[in-house]
Amino acid sequence: MSNKFSRRDFLKLTGVGAATTAILTGCGPASRYVKREPYMQMPEYNYNGLSTFYATTCRECAAGCGLIVRTSQGRAIKTEGNANNPLNLGKTCARGQATLHGLYNPDRVTDPMKGDSKITWDEATQVVADALKNNKPEEIAFLMGTAPDHLFDFVSDLANAAGINVPVRFNALSMFESRATLSKAAENLFGKTGLPFFDVGGAQIVLSFGANFLETWLSPVSYTRGFAGLREAQTKMRGKFVQFEATMSSTAGKADEWIPLKPGTEAMVALAIGKLAAEMKGVSASAFEGANPEDAAKKSGIKLEALEHIAEMFAHSGGALAIPGGAALGQSNGLAVAEAVLALNALADNFGKVGGVYISALAPMQTEYHGPASAQEMQDFIKNMADGKFKVLFVHGVNPVFELPAALGFKAALKGVGQVISFSTFPDETAAEANYVFPDHHGLESWGYQRVATGAAQPVLSGAQPVVSPFYNTRATIDLLLAAGQIAGGKFALTFKDEVEFLQSKVAPLMNEADGFFSAPDINTFMASFQQYGGWWKTTDGRTVPAAADVLNKSMSGAESKFAGEGEFFFVPFVSPTLAEAGANKPWLQELPDPTTTVMWNTWVAMNPKTAEEMGIEDDDVVRIVSEFGELEVPVYKYPAIRPDTIAIPFGQGHTAYGRYAENRGVNPTDLLGQNFNEAGDLAFAGVKVKIEKTGKKKPLSRLESIMGVYGVGMGEEH
Repeated sequence: MSNKFSRRDFLKLTGVGAATTAILTGCGPASRYVKREPYMQMPEYNYNGLSTFYATTCRECAAGCGLIVRTSQGRAIKTEGNANNPLNLGKTCARGQATLHGLYNPDRVTDPMKGDSKITWDEATQVVADALKNNKPEEIAFLMGTAPDHLFDFVSDLANAAGINVPVRFNALSMFESRATLSKAAENLFGKTGLPFFDVGGAQIVLSFGANFLETWLSPVSYTRGFAGLREAQTKMRGKFVQFEATMSSTAGKADEWIPLKPGTEAMVALAIGKLAAEMKGVSASAFEGANPEDAAKKSGIKLEALEHIAEMFAHSGGALAIPGGAALGQSNGLAVAEAVLALNALADNFGKVGGVYISALAPMQTEYHGPASAQEMQDFIKNMADGKFKVLFVHGVNPVFELPAALGFKAALKGVGQVISFSTFPDETAAEANYVFPDHHGLESWGYQRVATGAAQPVLSGAQPVVSPFYNTRATIDLLLAAGQIAGGKFALTFKDEVEFLQSKVAPLMNEADGFFSAPDINTFMASFQQYGGWWKTTDGRTVPAAADVLNKSMSGAESKFAGEGEFFFVPFVSPTLAEAGANKPWLQELPDPTTTVMWNTWVAMNPKTAEEMGIEDDDVVRIVSEFGELEVPVYKYPAIRPDTIAIPFGQGHTAYGRYAENRGVNPTDLLGQNFNEAGDLAFAGVKVKIEKTGKKKPLSRLESIMGVYGVGMGEEH
């Protein structure tokens, strides 16, 4: 319908049946308000009244879950999980379901832009060609997100051919996952770089130190399936789950026991449990000899009896598993925490066993694990920007102005770059700072593939294909770079005709793999199956067994974390389980209640009711949170499931751009973070202490719960 005929007008007409019939049948005076777009050429494989289904890959995070998208007459209608894909086996998370709200988002970048003005794709191609041709190779940089992998491979090939800087990858999720810390700990203990694979589904007792694996950590859909296996009681004993963290996350809310330990004492507690369990098992383990359970109990705030109880469960279980992750690793001693928790698995003797720890399978066509850049590596990248070493910066699939702490200075460093070119699909904060925005297709309009880094036993390459024709005047970034390379000439002129031909060249070596899910005699047949099944994977287990021989003999540190700032409260930022880092522009996700607080459309600070009472603070009071790096104002949510000395704020809101659903809504907790890193180079995002000041203002939070029903407000039962 045209802009002259609103939904309100349509609903008015529905009250008078004849007018309604006129709208739907195209008869009568109201029909002049309807804009018709008849199919002169019916979209491929479409029939009136029948749905067509396409297999592709979700691009809402880098996990690589397979999707099946139902389309009708050229329009995507519904997404579901791909039952063939070994990673998610037909399941999706809320973000996968809401990916349609990105496809149909009214604020998408519709055309190539120079500032606020539209330009043609011919002009855009010339701009990219000039940027490649007129700068020295070392002056050209690419900053990319963690998806898609086929684009990263293309830019890597371009870098190798032309001598430009290798592309750098970063993502806020990998920062909050402390992915570099986890892989470094695995390398230190097992002698092999890679992401550990934790077989939650096969375990009998799981101890998690900060890993919110049911929300946003690593591969949440896969781990949720594993958690269902842990709880399954039809063919085995129902497993138990214990979560150690200062604030009850949605994951901790599913635990049998939530242990609200003092932030910074995770390594000490893990080693204490290890020492107690080793004594119960009659095992000598040098790694735990220096631990003092009494001291750990006193400093962590956990009763010694509770530590002994957990150690007894761990020692006497036939399938014990310990997982380090999240805020427990995002501290100055994060690497020590990861190593201490992983050492518990050596004590449980679970390496390479059902319910134990493996090294994740490498994806097809991958010879070694390459993780995204750590926050410290990003700091080095930002310094090069500020020093003017990059004359042109290409940005794709990441929004560093929003995702990185402001204290790292990315936005200011952009002034040291001569030309910034964004390929963003949406008008995010980084695109707003760019000289040009050349929009890529949405993920559901795109070709490609994504490597599965963890979560599946088999090596998996999830495939992507367009499920609809592009809605706007957008262009695949690879096609743009290929065209620009032909104009620039020389080593930039790669020989591929288009993105699809490049894609075929990359997957062709898989055609005749003996243990593949399918094989084919030629590339066209192979690509047909690749599209039909949504990727390619092996039928054999590709995980490797960690080398555990010396783990229990290594020296482990149980020292407490050091915190930046002189505030009286530990500050724990966490990724919103509904919005994550890029979901704020999707109204379905904004409207989805947070699993633990039911807050929608805003940011809150979770504060223990006892602490709030002592400070004279009520629900919805706006307080000022001050760290040594910044400050922000946010309304209070009195949350009983958090330590009195700790506050927590979700990450996902606080955008200053990114479209009508995201802009000027909530705050960004990374504004309180600084340039503090752990030994692996990850940001110590949970290593800051803050002060709280009352502002005298109030801002009611939108939330689904009944305050009266939950807390007895107004019923004389307040507590």
